[in-house]
Amino acid sequence: MDMKLELVMVPVTDVDRAREFYEKVGFHTDHDQVVSDEVRFVQMTPPGSACSIAFGKGITQMEPGSLDNMQMVVADADATRADLVARGIEVSDVDELAWGRFAFFADPDGNGWALQQLPDWSASAGGEGYEPGA
Repeated sequence: MDMKLELVMVPVTDVDRAREFYEKVGFHTDHDQVVSDEVRFVQMTPPGSACSIAFGKGITQMEPGSLDNMQMVVADADATRADLVARGIEVSDVDELAWGRFAFFADPDGNGWALQQLPDWSASAGGEGYEPGA
């Protein structure tokens, strides 16, 4: 049985400000629908991702800024960080850890994001150890 994570709610205070921020990061706007005076639904997808985010008005009870460490895997943490900085996004330096290279940023409400460059598992002794997707 397959189970595919395809949509994650992101709690925000200002829908237009959030849409502008995520467009600046490079997310594609899939939908922006005003359903009623109480409900607006915006769905955006990071480039190359099968999973989207959604935010809006009347769609979640989470407190704005309460998401921490949403993680996106990237091929090159340094290049992705440089691209985001060039777009005006405040991103941490790249941190080198045994399980990957990471850079961090937050949206205007403080929802935290991590960029992870996976280690080259094939370079470990005999190619043994954890392999993503295995």
